[in-house]
Amino acid sequence: MIKLLSVAIVTALFLESFKCIVVSHLKCRCPQCWTDWFDRDDPSGSGDWETFSNLYKENPGKICRKPQGIEATTLSGLSVAAAGEVIFKNDATSGFVCRNVDQTQKKMYSDYRVRFSCHPPFCGGGVCWTDWFDCDNPSSTGDWELLKDLRKENPGKICENPLYIEAVTTDTMTPAISTGETFYIFNPTQGFVCRNKDQRKRMCRDYKVRFG
Repeated sequence: MIKLLSVAIVTALFLESFKCIVVSHLKCRCPQCWTDWFDRDDPSGSGDWETFSNLYKENPGKICRKPQGIEATTLSGLSVAAAGEVIFKNDATSGFVCRNVDQTQKKMYSDYRVRFSCHPPFCGGGVCWTDWFDCDNPSSTGDWELLKDLRKENPGKICENPLYIEAVTTDTMTPAISTGETFYIFNPTQGFVCRNKDQRKRMCRDYKVRFG
């Protein structure tokens, strides 16, 4: 009985690996598994040091040993590009470091948080995300990134019942919730819609979305 169970487990793991190989061959990647956000330091000293080695030690079991990627934002949700500061390190091996000495403007420097992407089997409390999708721009009535339209244009790339949705600007990766704009639709069952007529400047920014 134990031997049969072992064979079944090995077979299942092989099939899962084979499925990912096939998906990669078709240029559709397996979904990312993101860890929780981590914020171990602030810029009050020499800078904000969110190094992988320290985060890995301080959070046992919460970060995979060899992350595939890293994402950093300010605590208020701004992307690194939108914050506009000089970054010393920003990679999955080293982690993230923003040194005060590298900044040109004398101001209160940003406090950052980071998270890492791992292979799907590591998805403990993490979320498995799709690719980013951008099927519209705000040149007409607004930016309409509806789930039904995205499904038609990207068959097999979005799960049947998404639980989460994330929207960011296409130019600076700024989270939609940090732009100050008003959204007509913003949920995982319908998608995302920003209408120009709802904005003060009568024009939305261009957004892209992904589903978890």
